[in-house]
Amino acid sequence: QVQLVESGGGLVQPGGSLRLSCAASGSIFSINVMGWYRQAPGKQRELVAVITSNYNTQYADDVKGRFTISRDYTKNAVYLQMNSLKPEDTAAYYCYAVVRPTVSRNTVAYWGPGTQVTVSS
Repeated sequence: QVQLVESGGGLVQPGGSLRLSCAASGSIFSINVMGWYRQAPGKQRELVAVITSNYNTQYADDVKGRFTISRDYTKNAVYLQMNSLKPEDTAAYYCYAVVRPTVSRNTVAYWGPGTQVTVSS
């Protein structure tokens, strides 16, 4: 079993910054992909940013140039630096990881419990 623990959410004014962190622990041989999704009230969960094992990144169009995703392989961690935050960025942010538990097992997708980001004056 793998656990994802997020931190760094909170209340910030428009134009402000936050940094989200997520650490994976448990039965981990390798992690192929790590990333962040978000879900606002009444909306579907959507991709924010993902990063692969060879550092390829993908961002949602509306966060490009404002958000930066990064990984620390030594800590099985992923980070999301969010700058120039807007009220429309308000949502619950979920960490995501595609994990290979052992060398012989298939990959499994895991989700964190979520951390709330609220952008408001």
